[in-house]
Order: sequence, then structure tokens, then C-alpha cells
Amino acid sequence: MQEPVLVLNANFEPINVCNTRRAIGLILSGKADMVMNGRGYIHTVSLAIPRPSVIRLEQMVHKPRLRVKLTRREVFRRDNYTCQYCGRRTAELTLDHVLPKHLGGEHVWENVVAACPACNHRKGGRRLEEAHMTLLRPPKEPPASAAYILGHHLEKNEEWAQFILGW
Repeated sequence: MQEPVLVLNANFEPINVCNTRRAIGLILSGKADMVMNGRGYIHTVSLAIPRPSVIRLEQMVHKPRLRVKLTRREVFRRDNYTCQYCGRRTAELTLDHVLPKHLGGEHVWENVVAACPACNHRKGGRRLEEAHMTLLRPPKEPPASAAYILGHHLEKNEEWAQFILGW
């Protein structure tokens, strides 16, 4: 009952992921229709209810444009778990402010990068030029597309690809 279910807007735009229990509740209340059943059935005393994989809302829901939250995990994901100074892939990444906060740098997408501990220590609280370091690529906010936001679910739910990658 806790498996993820892709929720589509009335125009088939992916908007959310909920659990199976919530999806069945939306279907039984008439607020959503099942688009894809890839998981078998839930058997009750008198019914066999299909377990949805993808549902579509009956009414169009107008949501504001999504933005990716600036979190440690999202910075690492944007930078492909790679140090932006030396290019080394490691599990022990840290966050680095390109323009240090004490020099007026802000905590925004364009000023935060993933760095290995060695490069972060070498740069210290200095500007890039002062530390004689360069970035592999300039940092920017990741796209707020359905493919980026919901794409990590595709590994376990391949049947969602036609809905997520189509937007």
C-alpha cells in the first residue's frame, strides 16, 4: 500500500507521486481514474481492486510552477556527485560557496557547488582567483521539469517513462 503511484493532471501532465493507499482513495471517491495497472490486485472480502501504477485526476489542478529546492542532496544531484573543482567522484562531498558568504556570497543555486573535502579545504574562504582554482562548469539552477523532478522514480517504475519524459 506504500508503493509509489504517478499522479497525472487532467491533461496527462505529471504533477505528483503519492502512495497506493492515497491513489485508491482518489479513485474510489471519483476524483481520479486509473490509467495503468501494472501491479496486480488488492483483494478484499467482496472485491478485487486493481493496484494502480498511474492515475489521472478528473479535474484540472492549477499548480504554480515547481522549483527545485536548494538542498544538499539536490546540489550533489545537479553536479552528478562530482567535485566541481577537480572532477573526482566521491561519496564524501561537501558544499562550497563559490563566493564565500563572509565576502557577500549568497546561498543560491548560482553560488553553491559540490566539492571534495580536499578542494574545499584548499580553496578555504577565498575567491576562485585568489585560490588559483576554476570550476568545471558554472553552477545554475536545475530545470524544474517533470523529467528532472520525478526522473529518479524511473529506475523502479519504467512504465512511467512515457508520461514523465513526454513533458
